[in-house]
Amino acid sequence: MGSPYEQDLDKNAANHQPLTPLTYLERAAKTYPDHLAIIHGHQRIDYRTFWQRSLKLASALDRRGIGKGDTVTVMLSNTPPMLEAHFGVPMTKAVLHSLNTRLDAAVIAFQLDHAETKVLIV
Repeated sequence: MGSPYEQDLDKNAANHQPLTPLTYLERAAKTYPDHLAIIHGHQRIDYRTFWQRSLKLASALDRRGIGKGDTVTVMLSNTPPMLEAHFGVPMTKAVLHSLNTRLDAAVIAFQLDHAETKVLIV
């Protein structure tokens, strides 16, 4: 016998919702739009703005033809744009590839080639 939670229930919006980081951010933006999502130095970003900026990045990537399975490489420090990339890139179903900012040029070139990077965000 399987789990009691899996018996006699057809999947629908009331009893089945995939949970992903994207759904968490979207829900936070809708439920708590004015609550702080990011504090970076003196910069304060609420969930609404964080969600909107992530959507704008996804839209920009989409306009460049980036989609499912494409690799978007980011070479950013731990800043708000890096967080936005962690949400905006998956919104396009592309793969996020983060590069360490301290790598030398030869290693970076190898990783960009090996990952088949379509877009590099710095």
